[in-house]
Amino acid sequence: MEDFQGNLHSKLPRANTTIFTVMSALSAENQAINLSQGFPDFGIDPELGEILRRKVAEGRNQYAPMQGLLELREALSRKIMITSGMEVDPVDEINITAGATQGIYAAITALISEGDEVVVFAPAYDCYTPAIELNGGKAIQIELRYPDYQIPWTEVKKVVNHHTRMIIINSPHNPTGMVMSADDLKQLENITKGSDIIVLSDEVYEHIIFDGQEHQSVLKYPELASRSVAVFSFGKTFHCTGWKMGYVVAPKRLMKEFRKVHQYEVFACNHPMQAALAEYLAYEQRYLALPHFYQQKRDFFQARMEESRFEAVPSHGTYFQLYRYTKISRKHDLEFAKWLTTEHGVSAIPISVFYNNNVQEYVVRFCFAKQEATLELAAQALCRI
Repeated sequence: MEDFQGNLHSKLPRANTTIFTVMSALSAENQAINLSQGFPDFGIDPELGEILRRKVAEGRNQYAPMQGLLELREALSRKIMITSGMEVDPVDEINITAGATQGIYAAITALISEGDEVVVFAPAYDCYTPAIELNGGKAIQIELRYPDYQIPWTEVKKVVNHHTRMIIINSPHNPTGMVMSADDLKQLENITKGSDIIVLSDEVYEHIIFDGQEHQSVLKYPELASRSVAVFSFGKTFHCTGWKMGYVVAPKRLMKEFRKVHQYEVFACNHPMQAALAEYLAYEQRYLALPHFYQQKRDFFQARMEESRFEAVPSHGTYFQLYRYTKISRKHDLEFAKWLTTEHGVSAIPISVFYNNNVQEYVVRFCFAKQEATLELAAQALCRI
């Protein structure tokens, strides 16, 4: 096909193919162990698969309501009461999405206009800033730095002004594994109280939290909940990232705006999967047991890596583990990640790509949402370096 020769104005001139696509492709090309992209290499609960098969056989295969199946939203309302103690209206305050990223994009599109400023904490999940810029907003990046990646609230207070429309938080935090404390949420509450600022809270790893810590959802704080759009993921919770199913929780006025955009992005999400998830959510241990399940994997991987020259950064949540590699190399982290893949057969994600200004701290991210056999082989290869 002959390429287009006319004038073309890129709306995202700095954007390239996402690092997850790049590293997964390089991993496949080199038959490396893929600890880069965040997805499990083990199956879903067979019971969930059987429920889905049954829903398809029952004929639940046509469009679901735009807001999502009411039975699923009611199940989520009960779940939120269990986990956060917040009463959420399933009709007007919950919406099913085609994955968390779509929910994040729809929320930003609905609520950010030309000239609005959005506070983003970096390293940040890579979909935030492009969505802000596509909608005419400006991302104000505040850096979280090695080794603890804590939020510097004094800096947040300095950048917040009358142009600030949104603050995006993410806890447990991808890529660092940092977990926000109750004090963090109180600081955020104090900064936003009495303002027009909306909080977009990315809580997709809500159940993957370790060492007895408790997830601090914005939904636990009534003042924050009244101005927040909280985004969640079924894929992260139930090991089905390929289903691309998530949900958004917001007060009625914000949800009304969210739905105006959502209906034109995807309209409705996968019907039989929604029906299956509604039934599967009836047993809360299916998500309440997740911290123990993933902490075992984190501890297994860390133990196998103790003899390596990598230095572990504490991971308190998510299924990611950061390691610093300065005892091995001073390569740029992107080059180091590619070198790990091509020369040592294990792929990782470089942390610098999560910053706008390419901060270099010689840190890479490994995903431990894998079978123990996979983690054992990866650790053996990494310990030989």
